[in-house]
Amino acid sequence: MSARSTTTPWPLVALFTAGYLAPYLLPTTVGRLDAGLPLSATQAGAVGSALLLSSAAAGFLLASRVDRIGPRTLARVGLALAVLGYGSAALTHAVPAVVAGAIVGGFGSGTATTVAASGIAAEQDPHRASTLGLLCVSALAGAVYLTVPHLGAGHGQPLTAIALTALAVWPLTGRLPVRTATEHTRVETAGLPHRRAGLVLAATLLCWSLAQNSLWGVSGRIGLTQAHLSEVTVGVVFAIALGTGLVGVIGAGALGSRLSRAVPIGAGTALIAGCIVLSASAHDLRTFATGEIAWNTLYPIVLSYVLGLAASLDPRGRWAVLVGSASSLGTAAGPLAGSVLSAGAGFPAMGAILAAGLIVVAVPMTAVAVRSGRRRLPQSVVEISVEARVSRPLRGAGNRAPSPHRPTASTPPAYENSYASTSAT
Repeated sequence: MSARSTTTPWPLVALFTAGYLAPYLLPTTVGRLDAGLPLSATQAGAVGSALLLSSAAAGFLLASRVDRIGPRTLARVGLALAVLGYGSAALTHAVPAVVAGAIVGGFGSGTATTVAASGIAAEQDPHRASTLGLLCVSALAGAVYLTVPHLGAGHGQPLTAIALTALAVWPLTGRLPVRTATEHTRVETAGLPHRRAGLVLAATLLCWSLAQNSLWGVSGRIGLTQAHLSEVTVGVVFAIALGTGLVGVIGAGALGSRLSRAVPIGAGTALIAGCIVLSASAHDLRTFATGEIAWNTLYPIVLSYVLGLAASLDPRGRWAVLVGSASSLGTAAGPLAGSVLSAGAGFPAMGAILAAGLIVVAVPMTAVAVRSGRRRLPQSVVEISVEARVSRPLRGAGNRAPSPHRPTASTPPAYENSYASTSAT
């Protein structure tokens, strides 16, 4: 976006939070759509997938247009769409209107995330900025998970929370530039560097996020129907899991590039696969909580290194946006894939299938990280200050991400959509 800054980019952190909250809240959103509307579990998962698919589409469409349109204008358009879409979906019980609102809101979330990702990749320390974003969205999602069960039944509460977050972030957009410096125009239109590595990373992260959010999208149902827990108990488990996810985020920031990127990505993904098997096979509180908490601790660590790797491939942030959008695409397919797999094979078999897929995609992801390290891309070690302790998701996404959980991302697991243990100059 603009010249690299050494100060904390709070407007970008806020946009990151607003954009990633939807995938982080995916389990409760899908679960309440199923319970509060005349939808089956698979149909509710499809609505969640449509929301996240719309978010991913925004990233693909706008990745190279942020400078041209202007960060401030684009951020405001995204936040307005989020307020309009999620707000209208929360206020109606007509299924077509809810679906339309979710799609519009998802595009708004994706637009906000695109602006945030482009700006964060251009920062002097992109890992610190993205870590702050993950901390904020995790804290906010955890608060929502603790609060929503006490607000009564219905599908509107999590959607309202996302809309209100977008509305609260709006005033901060005044601190974003109207236009990016014109001298970057030629760089922005130049061909993407490291094209092969970027494409491999985008393809593998799509599959990685798909596996994460397939479980994240049905985690609530595992807790309720297989482990026989109450909604309040499941919400507490998710909130604690997000809290431990903060520890993972802070740890990733403190480690920075000391472990290289290959070790956290490869070994971390293998450990996540084990957590997915454990969580999907849970029949009691102890197993369910252990799997979810361990998973949410590891997820943001790996995600931050992967997105950091993407940010290091192009200092203008285009690979960061495109790889993040590929992650959102996988996050989008997660709820539907998880619903179909669990309905056809059961939760434990679904977990085994997803874990096997993660092990397979970990190989090319690690290879890209190893080759990137051999190129000796410029790196910066991150220091997280005490003020950064504010908060993946519940997958959210995945896309955690999130989470959704969330990311990130999302987002959980979403946990849908964090940029970088390294920074490129």
